Amino acid sequence: MNKSNLFLLILFCISIGCSERVDLLVHNAKIYTVNAEFDVASAFVVKDGKFVAVGGEELVEKYKPANTVDAQGLAIFPGFIDSHGHLLSLGLNQFKADLRDTESIDQIVEIVKKHQNKYNQKIILGAGWDENQWTDVSFPFNQKLNAAFPNTAVVLERIDGHAFLVNQKALEMAGIDSNTAVEGGQILKHKGQLNGVLVDNTKQLVEKIIPEYSKEDKIEALLKAQEISFENGLTTVDQAGASKQDIYLIDSLQKKNLIKLRVYAMIENDPHSINHFVSQGKLKTDYLNVNSVKVFADGALGSRGAALIEDYSDQKGYKSSLLISKDSLMDLANLLAEKSFQMNTHAIGDAANRLVLEVYNQVLRTKEDPRWRIEHAQLIAPEDFPRFNAKIIPSVQPIHAVSDMGWAIDRLGNERIKGAYAYKDLLDWSGIVALGTDFPVEDINPFKTFYAAVARKVPGDQFSKAFQPRNALSRYEALLGLTRWAAYANFEDNEKGSIEVGKFADFIILDQDIMQVEIESVPNTRIVATLLNGKIVFSNRL
Repeated sequence: MNKSNLFLLILFCISIGCSERVDLLVHNAKIYTVNAEFDVASAFVVKDGKFVAVGGEELVEKYKPANTVDAQGLAIFPGFIDSHGHLLSLGLNQFKADLRDTESIDQIVEIVKKHQNKYNQKIILGAGWDENQWTDVSFPFNQKLNAAFPNTAVVLERIDGHAFLVNQKALEMAGIDSNTAVEGGQILKHKGQLNGVLVDNTKQLVEKIIPEYSKEDKIEALLKAQEISFENGLTTVDQAGASKQDIYLIDSLQKKNLIKLRVYAMIENDPHSINHFVSQGKLKTDYLNVNSVKVFADGALGSRGAALIEDYSDQKGYKSSLLISKDSLMDLANLLAEKSFQMNTHAIGDAANRLVLEVYNQVLRTKEDPRWRIEHAQLIAPEDFPRFNAKIIPSVQPIHAVSDMGWAIDRLGNERIKGAYAYKDLLDWSGIVALGTDFPVEDINPFKTFYAAVARKVPGDQFSKAFQPRNALSRYEALLGLTRWAAYANFEDNEKGSIEVGKFADFIILDQDIMQVEIESVPNTRIVATLLNGKIVFSNRL
């Protein structure tokens, strides 16, 4: 086009008011952009899957959209990011007996019987039991499982994923007897007899007898997990540990447009998987980011696998132990730092957190922007809080604080509990916190996460006492932890986490404004719609 024609076109557009063609215009909304200024807008425009304008109602006249949404004053937020979840486990749970909210071993046996009558599995699997919810809070004994299933192996995972309850048949198939010992794990006994409870690394002996899920089962599981994620307003999930095989399965499903959910996949601490990606390099698409390694420093507090500096308050003479030596952790940290991979280490007990902080601070001295993470950061000794800094991000799950408060004080005692689930203190030292749920250990619902972070109470129990309220986050901080800070923790803050020009048009429409309603109402918030790239992936209304 020559200059005279271009000039005539500009004059024509001015005279008739030309409008730029775009894919979507959303207006008449209360839009929390979560940008650096925390601006609130009323309209935005989407083209080719990204925000191209954010502002007020003047955008209605400026653009010609293929689709228009009048939000009728509803609140809109950036798509939520769950910084610590387990997609495959969430989906695969449909193949397992659901033992959540059980109250006794007798109830567990009845549920497992019904499950087996329906599915007739060669090895019976279940998940979700938690002895802390029972009248007798001691670990269960497998005698009743043995009587009900003498010839079929039964493997039941504790809610935290760090312990199994198995029957005698499973013990025999795994070659476990009273003389078996495994470093970094426990095989519990009662009066010298195995009770069927295996903690942390000892689980691996039983995992060897469980048949691998088929590719078809995993695809079904991932599709189910995606559905649940979108229903809960999640547009990105951080998969906390995945094998090379499972990472490439997710990638293949995304390329086929079967999985639209964005996934930040942490490589599991397996030499085969780590060596592959370290040699091949990082994997990054618009939907998948493989840039980190998930490591376990210890187990869980509920199953007394968390490594403590001093004895458990309810089990004198026992501190548990680390799952990895300092030398091994240091070697892996140096390798990942050299290759510019992020290290995300599970650390729950104060001994585990101290170890990780020592290693991180030593290895990261010369690294400018590593964004290494401590997953959970659940119990910190008072003198170790100053070891957190801008290079070390606490990735925490606020729902743990309130779901554990009924028994955590028994494990830790009145004084030590003050350094547990200390999210505000962690924020003060690190500058940001990334929030997640650890689903399916906890409920995937991000509004329960938001509520637990702010109110420090069990969702649905408005009359309960707040747990250590001085460590509550503000609504502003909780929202950041689910959006922009979470994206930052994934090295993705330039492409998501806020509603800004140039970023992916991932956003959610809610039926109430969680920044303004009574805090007790927040857990009841409903997703009106979840949109990815400006396209609906879940809708309750639209």
